Amino acid sequence: MSPDSIWHLEEVLDLYAEPEDPRYPQVCFDESPVQLTRETRQPLPAQPGQPARYDTEYKREGTANLFLFVQPLRGWRHVNVTHQRTKPDFAQQMRLLVDEYFPTAERIRLVLDNLNTHTPSALYGVFPPHEARRITRKLEFHYTPKHGRWLNMAECEFAVLAGQCLDRRIPHIEGLREEIAAGQGSRNPLQTKIHWQFSTDRARTQLKRLYPAVESTPNLATSAET
Repeated sequence: MSPDSIWHLEEVLDLYAEPEDPRYPQVCFDESPVQLTRETRQPLPAQPGQPARYDTEYKREGTANLFLFVQPLRGWRHVNVTHQRTKPDFAQQMRLLVDEYFPTAERIRLVLDNLNTHTPSALYGVFPPHEARRITRKLEFHYTPKHGRWLNMAECEFAVLAGQCLDRRIPHIEGLREEIAAGQGSRNPLQTKIHWQFSTDRARTQLKRLYPAVESTPNLATSAET
């Protein structure tokens, strides 16, 4: 890893180690495309001791995009399903985060990857300057390192979502929204949290080989005395 990537790694891990503070909530954000597909043949119904059987052939029905927010320390998550994943879509998600999901927060500490659309400047291409500034002043961006998306706890939530509904064929975006709403509707009341165990100290031990080598330098104080 480069020194810049190491800085991003430890900066995110240090954030995860901080306790929950309603004034400064930690929120992880990620997005993922979804292929919409339709069955071409009627599945064979389940039989005693056997699950339903589905044909390997299917028909593509386009794509959708999932914007996912998760607050690991509180056990809250929310997914918005859109048709695409452009800068305006990202900007709208940031406004929802500030105005609807955490309107009383002083500042939202947002963990996300460094896609070219995931920048404060993206909001200035969508909203008037005063509106873009109002939103970005409430956001504190914390980027995962390049090739380090696994550090984003939103990835954990996507894994759960995949087991709940994304492992089946869903032909239209309305059905996808219904399936996802049912999944998060069952987890949010239980405040199902993500118990993150990977710390900065563990990273320095387990990922030691990825840290850049530190060059030895002369002791300037000793050199000056001599």
